[in-house]
Amino acid sequence: MSSQLWLLFLSFLLFHPLLHPCLPLSSAHPLDPLTAAEISTIRRVIQSSHLGASKSLAFHYVGLDEPDKPDVLAWAQSGTRGRRQRRRAFVVAPLRRGDARDRRRRHRRLRRLRPGLSRFRTLEELEAAAALPLNYTPFVESARRRGVALSDVVCSTFTAGWFGEAGRGRRRLKLLCFVAGETANFYMRPMEGITVVVDLDEMRIIGYRDRVVVPVPKAEGTDYRAAKQRPPFAPETKPGVVVQPAGKGFRIDGHVIRWSNWDFHLSYDARAGLVVSLASVYDAEKGARRRVLYRGYVSEVFVPYMDPAEEWYFRTFFDAGEYGFGLWASPLEPMTDCPANAEFMDGYYAAQDGEPVKLPNVFCVFERYSGDAAWRHTELGIPKQMISEVRQEVSLVVRMVGALGNYDYVTDWEFKTSGSIKVGVSLTGILEVKGTPYTHTDQITTDVHGSLLAENTIAVYHDHFVTYYLDLDIDGLNNTFIKSKLKTARVADSSGVPRRSYWTVTREAANMEADAHVEIGSVPAELLVVNPNKKTKMGNHVGYRLIANGVPVASLLSDDDYPQMRASYGKKQVWVTPYNKSEKWAAGLYVDNSRGDDNLAAWSQRNRAIKNVDIVVWHTVGFHHIPYQEDFPLMPMLSSGFELRPSNFFESNPLIRLRSTKQTHLPNCTLIV
Repeated sequence: MSSQLWLLFLSFLLFHPLLHPCLPLSSAHPLDPLTAAEISTIRRVIQSSHLGASKSLAFHYVGLDEPDKPDVLAWAQSGTRGRRQRRRAFVVAPLRRGDARDRRRRHRRLRRLRPGLSRFRTLEELEAAAALPLNYTPFVESARRRGVALSDVVCSTFTAGWFGEAGRGRRRLKLLCFVAGETANFYMRPMEGITVVVDLDEMRIIGYRDRVVVPVPKAEGTDYRAAKQRPPFAPETKPGVVVQPAGKGFRIDGHVIRWSNWDFHLSYDARAGLVVSLASVYDAEKGARRRVLYRGYVSEVFVPYMDPAEEWYFRTFFDAGEYGFGLWASPLEPMTDCPANAEFMDGYYAAQDGEPVKLPNVFCVFERYSGDAAWRHTELGIPKQMISEVRQEVSLVVRMVGALGNYDYVTDWEFKTSGSIKVGVSLTGILEVKGTPYTHTDQITTDVHGSLLAENTIAVYHDHFVTYYLDLDIDGLNNTFIKSKLKTARVADSSGVPRRSYWTVTREAANMEADAHVEIGSVPAELLVVNPNKKTKMGNHVGYRLIANGVPVASLLSDDDYPQMRASYGKKQVWVTPYNKSEKWAAGLYVDNSRGDDNLAAWSQRNRAIKNVDIVVWHTVGFHHIPYQEDFPLMPMLSSGFELRPSNFFESNPLIRLRSTKQTHLPNCTLIV
């Protein structure tokens, strides 16, 4: 039977209030993620249909079929929020060609993918594939040649990518293997030179090559677990804890979170992970809530490595589209991942057999007391007076950690009383390293594509590009993207002053998509999204600025390189497109084996109008990662991000009327550990 697959697209009705008026309310919000009961219903409906007879049926993605935006906004603005809403699910499931032919005639939503194009892998098939080499005779011999016991071997799965092949119909993975043994940090002990190719549909090895034997790096000094550390120890810090004598300042109602002047919806998706929706801020002067963000999330994480060797060239990962950023979310640890004042939320995804799987503590929500000031001023200019006013910075943080293989991505959405939203991504975890004969940099005379961090251990150069989807609705649906460019101007000779230059601002409104492809830093400019239909009392258009934190990065790969074709949007940090419900994923809906013809850059080639319409901003942050010895054996946090900051949105600083927080003096206590 051919391994070529069809995909089953199901967008079917889970709930309709007229059909089931007596059923308990399944969801109070149209954007709530699917519940465990709803996922079970989906599984039951599909398996009881004619589709359930297929032996190849598997559930690769099950999520909410997002309602149309006008319907959600009408619901949010109406007074009938408690009424049941129509709920639809979007299901992606493969059927082999032989199973699909008959079913295609009976199901209008059954479509065939271009050969080789596929969805992200399930956890179950990745686990099954990783076990194959241990019973494969050539691999057993390779392990023997390296003096490695099979009981110490751990194999990991890697997407094969696309490198110009035409007409390939197989779903393939490549496996690379490592040695654990005396350490949990097996990534630091690669069995370099071995590549295993697996056909996922047949779940068998179809290619094997042991190209070269190099020493396996030693285990000593690689384990990061506290119990494995030995003296000398680093100096310790004193323990601390957050205390809120008056209790938490936020409230979670289902998936709606309310805190201070913010109100937003939080949901989980197996691909995107953390999704923020319908974020609105309360304007005390107007006495009303004003919408800022309709929907925001991580759309893609592109991680290409810079070694062209046979065992490395294909390591160009799309972590959201190929693996599922939310699928690999890690349960958060109270008191370490999140402070003592945090509350936690669970998530659910569908396993390969369609059964719901609970992800406990997938999100945490907490108030952050940073010890910083939100604003301050000391005035000494008035004779015989000193005026000093300070307001404490308190913010609300929503957090998720995606643990994708060797790297952990900490994603934060931080809401501030000033009206700002700060979005941060921090990466930590373990570098991908290659085995090498080198034990000192003096021995290296050629480009080894990385840094020698320990004996026989080279950490390979690579990038991390995290692309965010930001459907901004600044005080309304129709917005415009503005570039406020700073330009040097000359002082007229006739001015009578000694100054010769100054800078001024010219504002350019983007009319078409091509006007909003921005390489941050190429020219000094501020980037804004404004509502051209609303102005402040002073006549300024209300808006928000996009402020990049850290050094802006863009892809350095050549345009004809296959990974760059697939991530062709990576040459610019900002893109702006008109809202289109189907355009959600920067690298395309189906990323594995993609060709780059269905991604953000491809959509934007249509050069659609974006002035005074509903627009989406796509912003990429990240790092060019040159490894250093402090990154061994596990790297400290490295952070980047951006801020959405009100710019003429309010009539004045909204924090001026924020009353100072009363300080609570707690008795001196001694912590006994």
